[in-house]
Amino acid sequence: MSEITVPSVTTAKGDLWVFGYGSLMWRPGFEFEERIPARLVGEHRALCVYSFVHRGTPEKPGLVLGLDRGGACRGIAFRVAEKNRADVVAYLRAREQVTSVYREVMRSVWLENDARQRVSALAYVVDRGHAQYAGRLSLAEQHRHVVQGHGQSGANRDYVTATVKAIEAEGFRDTQLHQLALMLHGDAHSLHAADRDEDRESR
Repeated sequence: MSEITVPSVTTAKGDLWVFGYGSLMWRPGFEFEERIPARLVGEHRALCVYSFVHRGTPEKPGLVLGLDRGGACRGIAFRVAEKNRADVVAYLRAREQVTSVYREVMRSVWLENDARQRVSALAYVVDRGHAQYAGRLSLAEQHRHVVQGHGQSGANRDYVTATVKAIEAEGFRDTQLHQLALMLHGDAHSLHAADRDEDRESR
């Protein structure tokens, strides 16, 4: 589980694999040759990063996903052609490293295809020493931050909902995220009910 040096990931020969476990699953934003379900062992997906830019502000932080220590994570491995390697890495750094909350690393991932091969993939792992590392928050705390969060990329609740849909589309579940999504759905349902009541009262 070695850290990668800045030049090596951009200058290495051959195609590049990128492991997506959050918004990259549903909005990669870069050109790729293949998209294959994959599994990473040693880290798990968690809403453990306070978002100050994309889905929140420093005053009202949202929450976004990071890979955190322990367990395993199912996601998507994208194969990027060698000729696009440098451009894709530059794009990912601009997108993921706005506040340098992640460590850019290479991890072994197992492709869930017929060959079941293991490849080395670029992944973004949370930096536990960073000020935006949220640690293990309760479901209630996660809910509070997601409800308040809104940043340059939109509402935090939309980020959670889209990620849950992407996970379901791959045929599996993430218990914590699904519980949170149900709570958010309940909020929306209550809000719509309140709106309907207001409409009736104003008639």
